[in-house]
Amino acid sequence: MHNRSILHLDLDTFFVSCERLLDARLNNRPVLVGGTTSRGVVAACSYEARAFGIYSSMPMKLAQQLCPEAIVIRGNSGTYSKFSDVITEIIKESSPVYEKSSIDEFYIDVSGMDRFYGCYKWAIELREKIIRETHLPISFGLSTSKTVAKVLTGEAKPNNHRRILEGQEQPFLAPLSVRKIPMVGDQTYKKLRGMGIEQVKTIQKMPIELMGKLMGKNGVSLWKKAHGIDHSPIIPYHEKKSISIERTFEKDTSDLQKLRSIIVAMAENLAYQLRNGSKLTACVSVRIRYSDFQTYSRQKRISHTSSDHTLIKITTELFDQLYDRRVLIRLVGVGFSHLVGGNYQINLFEDTEEMIRLYQAMDRIRNAYGQDAVKRAVAMGSKRIGRTNSFNGQPNIIPAHRRA
Repeated sequence: MHNRSILHLDLDTFFVSCERLLDARLNNRPVLVGGTTSRGVVAACSYEARAFGIYSSMPMKLAQQLCPEAIVIRGNSGTYSKFSDVITEIIKESSPVYEKSSIDEFYIDVSGMDRFYGCYKWAIELREKIIRETHLPISFGLSTSKTVAKVLTGEAKPNNHRRILEGQEQPFLAPLSVRKIPMVGDQTYKKLRGMGIEQVKTIQKMPIELMGKLMGKNGVSLWKKAHGIDHSPIIPYHEKKSISIERTFEKDTSDLQKLRSIIVAMAENLAYQLRNGSKLTACVSVRIRYSDFQTYSRQKRISHTSSDHTLIKITTELFDQLYDRRVLIRLVGVGFSHLVGGNYQINLFEDTEEMIRLYQAMDRIRNAYGQDAVKRAVAMGSKRIGRTNSFNGQPNIIPAHRRA
């Protein structure tokens, strides 16, 4: 695994930058993109807004108190997806192997290119091409692993680039806050601070066995990342446009309570899969096959989301439009399509802070104890729906099918 060259590209304040392309009056102004209700959340903010202490996922009400002159924009996920598609095409045309890890973030394996051209020179030219063709600011880090490249990109921002050569990884990481390591979230950071660990160099000085004893497998992984050791591969990008679940009943049924329970459980299962794979859907479809084998389906376009409450509501509405009580039902199915990457960020346009925290808590329980560990009461009557289709960090979604 020696002599790897990994490039990490990240568009700067992507949602804000897209809005500024559409309206130049937003340039050099504090801009907030996100939920515009009193209980809304900031999805993205400009560097001018960050100077007031504002950050992503902060309650919008608090952000406006910190910066009353900020311009608040609800945001348009469709617009951001289109810009993302343009950048993806540019990278696809130029790159040997690339991974799209979110709507505004990419990894490219440029290992071996130094023999022919020069990785750093190639990366600079790719960045310049993206800026020239899209007018969007973008930063990159080039190093020997995904971890170091990603941290390096953060240090290069805004709208710049940096390179760390082999052998320089540990000195580069040493003075940084442990918060800069990608796997360190709020809870891990609090735990590390509680142990007196603030900078990466402290972990670098600790034996790997001690980190393992203190934090288990996560401690070992964190120790490796602190030393710049990360062999995780680039996962070639193949966009999956839809996921779905179907159930064929052993005995045809007209039990409305049972059918509703299954439909809700399906929508809940697929929404969990979306969040686990950092995906959002913009189209919901429901399919019914009656005992005479007549099959009907209906779909509805929606704003990009992975929120249970939104997707369950749309799914049940579509089911009610299709359902005919006079005929027994043989099969029901639910599908989500028009998928895009983007983690949970785009959902911040529509969800409150409380709702986001609820989903995060529910998903942590499901990841630890199985996807049936938490279910809505209305879905309790259904058997296990589908199987857990974890993305494992991969950008493609595997459809789940189960025959009852």
